[in-house]
Amino acid sequence: MVHVPKLTPADAVAALRNPLAFIAGRWTPDPRTVQRAALAALVMAVIIVVTGGAVRLTGSGLGCPTWPTCTDDSLTTTRAMGFHGVVEFGNRMLTYVLCAAVGWAIIAARSEKPWRRSLTRLGWAQFWVVMGNAVLGGIVVLVGLNPYTVAAHFLLSSALIALATAMWQRTREGDEAPRPLVGKAVQQLVWFLVTASALLIAVGTVVTGAGPHAGDSTEVARIPIDWETVAKLHAVLAWIVVTLTFALWFVLKAVDAPRGPLGRTRELFLILLAQGVLGYVQYFTHLPEVLVGLHMLGSCLVWIGTLRVLLSLRERPEAAPGLTGTPAEVPVTTRA
Repeated sequence: MVHVPKLTPADAVAALRNPLAFIAGRWTPDPRTVQRAALAALVMAVIIVVTGGAVRLTGSGLGCPTWPTCTDDSLTTTRAMGFHGVVEFGNRMLTYVLCAAVGWAIIAARSEKPWRRSLTRLGWAQFWVVMGNAVLGGIVVLVGLNPYTVAAHFLLSSALIALATAMWQRTREGDEAPRPLVGKAVQQLVWFLVTASALLIAVGTVVTGAGPHAGDSTEVARIPIDWETVAKLHAVLAWIVVTLTFALWFVLKAVDAPRGPLGRTRELFLILLAQGVLGYVQYFTHLPEVLVGLHMLGSCLVWIGTLRVLLSLRERPEAAPGLTGTPAEVPVTTRA
């Protein structure tokens, strides 16, 4: 039988004043627990994007016609709202699951010993992005699915994924100053890749805002531009990203780069190929909802893969107890 210490009045006051410090003083998670908590936040960030896409693709964007309640008279969906109300309200409820995942990551990071403030800050940054995006999602409903607000909603979700990816990576690193594994020329090439990927995602939101899937069966305003023209620009950017990724892989092989950057680049290239095939198939089959949803999932994976390539260009090894200097098992070289 586990002994549970009694909570004294002083403990209760301390818990109310700073609950995170109170928990951290009584619990030390295993490093794997912290890693899994960060990964759970990242997975939920992707899931909320995919389910948000399902809301749009099923025409359920106004299934709950107001916000923060579902209707003027009900906080939750009603039988009269039907299928669309269930889909829209269900996606709203997933926001609480996302908050719980982010909260778990914050608690785990705060309780780790020694305390790594950088991890906690990344967790709190995710929390505030989630809060901001929840409010923006409400505005999207209140303005009748204005396509510009819908695009901003997705872009803020991409920012959340970036933060979650960074935190997940940091949980598997030490806190020493980062040391580059490649030269500046390669780093600049990767930053071009990251910029092109960000533009690819941004243009994709324009395709969504001008395309046929408005998000509701009623008349919804669209971005006044030919969506097929923007889709072609989107395809050109996709080819630029693929070309940059292939060029990066070739350069990394030429300079005999470490396995980390090479492996991440290869993974990104394979994801891009699958996403490209899916993109062309959905275009020539007139954008069926299932394929569009899979393409949204693919865009999240492309963004995560791109960020992982960027983060693989440096290392933060943990200092071995009682040792100083560079760990012998991790050679540090700077290549052009």
